Amino acid sequence: MLLNEQYLILYNRFADGRESGKAVEVTLEELSAALFCTVRNAKLILKKLVEEQLVEWLPGRGRGNYSQMLFKADKEDFLLHQSVGLARNGDYKQAFDMLSNYGSGTLVKERFLDWLNGHFGYKKEEGSEGMPSDTLIFPVLHPPRTLDPAEANYAFDSHLQRQIFDRLLSFDEQLERIVPGIAHHWNSDKDATEWTFYLRKDIRFHNGQELTSRDVVYSFERLRSGTLNEWLLREVASLEAIGPRVVRIRLRRPNRIFDRYMCSVGASILPFELAGLEESEFWKFPIGTGPFRIVSFSEHRIELAAHSSYHEGRPYLDGVDIVIMPEDCDPESVGYPGVLHTWDHIRDKEQLGGGKVQEASGKLRQACTMLLWNLNVPGAQQSEAFRRAVRMIIHPGEMIEELGGARILPAIGFRPDVSSKRVINPLRPERVRTALKEAAYDGQVIRMAIYDKNREDAEWISNRLAEWGIRTELLDQKAWIDADLTFSSIVLAEDEVCEIETYEHKSSVLKKYLDEERMSWIKDRIDEALSADLIETRRVKLREIEQYLRDEASVIFLYHRLLNTFLHPFVRGISLNALGWIDFKDVWLEKHD
Repeated sequence: MLLNEQYLILYNRFADGRESGKAVEVTLEELSAALFCTVRNAKLILKKLVEEQLVEWLPGRGRGNYSQMLFKADKEDFLLHQSVGLARNGDYKQAFDMLSNYGSGTLVKERFLDWLNGHFGYKKEEGSEGMPSDTLIFPVLHPPRTLDPAEANYAFDSHLQRQIFDRLLSFDEQLERIVPGIAHHWNSDKDATEWTFYLRKDIRFHNGQELTSRDVVYSFERLRSGTLNEWLLREVASLEAIGPRVVRIRLRRPNRIFDRYMCSVGASILPFELAGLEESEFWKFPIGTGPFRIVSFSEHRIELAAHSSYHEGRPYLDGVDIVIMPEDCDPESVGYPGVLHTWDHIRDKEQLGGGKVQEASGKLRQACTMLLWNLNVPGAQQSEAFRRAVRMIIHPGEMIEELGGARILPAIGFRPDVSSKRVINPLRPERVRTALKEAAYDGQVIRMAIYDKNREDAEWISNRLAEWGIRTELLDQKAWIDADLTFSSIVLAEDEVCEIETYEHKSSVLKKYLDEERMSWIKDRIDEALSADLIETRRVKLREIEQYLRDEASVIFLYHRLLNTFLHPFVRGISLNALGWIDFKDVWLEKHD
């Protein structure tokens, strides 16, 4: 146990609630009991505390005279100083643990959070050899579930994987077209069943090893060996390395957008046989060819450093320090800093300091929040009439009007551009009553699985349904597989590909909730879309699926959200990518303070 923590233990035990600066009576036996040690060790600790001038010890002289201890450091100031020191050294977890253990009855946590908010952001400090070092430090509320692209299923995970790994191709959101990545050129035959990719020379993994076609073939063989993202390669008949820098992939069916599939984070390239490491060892410090490499990775902190040999040019940032905040840190109490990727409550200019320190920018997120019915468990949801009744009762426009926040646009489907062109009809009570009568709803409780972030929505929906006599029970999201209804979101990072992923990803809620007959029909529509030459034809086929799910109310579309980022006026290159995050490799500082 550190001496500083021992001081706080003794302060809490003997000085809390007493007049500051006044000595308290205490025996060595009481000190040893408080510190859970022997009297001998208590004497050693006391000696160190005196040497550090943290306490003054006045030994009692004679029988009946107690020794006295004077605590010289104010508890709140001392605790703040210790917590700040731990955070500066990257030990955020211990800093918060110390605040939780010893901060009761003080304002130290609030003071620490004020400091922390100023600590986060863009930092320019002196680095090695006197050269300035540029680092981006920011908090997140949950650690990534995995850094393995083959198992990617969440936006934050996918974003980090994009920093560490590269893909054969990339989709440029500004240009709205596919651009070279690891492959500098690619082509397909007229049937779109044979695709050939030509790799760049001298692309280096973080360990210095050069990337070759062997790495590509290995990564794809691994991807289609039962991983969550094996759907990307479900129609691959063969993978072949044609020399060190050419890869040929043959498909059993036409796929006109297979090159878009190759932009997906799931198709990231790993080193052959994980650079000779076991899976468990490799994922502690995964090796890719992306703009940043992993320096440290724990459940409390992730450190990234610039990949100096990155083939698209070294990032301006020297490092990115991602802090995983404790679960009890509410976003509002932390006061999300300027560079955090998303903000659920839009602040006005007064809260932003009149716009003098920061500037706000926002855009409609290419994503959709929705409710999905589980059609593989018995219940009232087996009735289409009941599902339609619930869809009418849950009016997204009224939800947005009453709850506000980042909920910005009622959803008709997955894409906000489509939803913005449609108007949701007002609630018609007679139609709801007719549907409920047709469904013969008997009052059965609807079990709704939710994330904490959806609780406000869920409670609003529960109250709304209760007005119509429909009872609900809120379950933890962990129970989603057996629930009747659950929340879900789709983020269209790769547009058509992500829409297809919603149906085909191995852990997709829709894939688990829809019965085999529906999924077979959907798969046929997807294959028809993939074989189409024109994007308009593909969209028609995908909209056919969306329309079907909407009409039979298997999916209840709720709303699209607004993303906001708050930027220091000198920081440039920051924009929100399709996943709703900042692309770290593009961040740079315009001028020095």
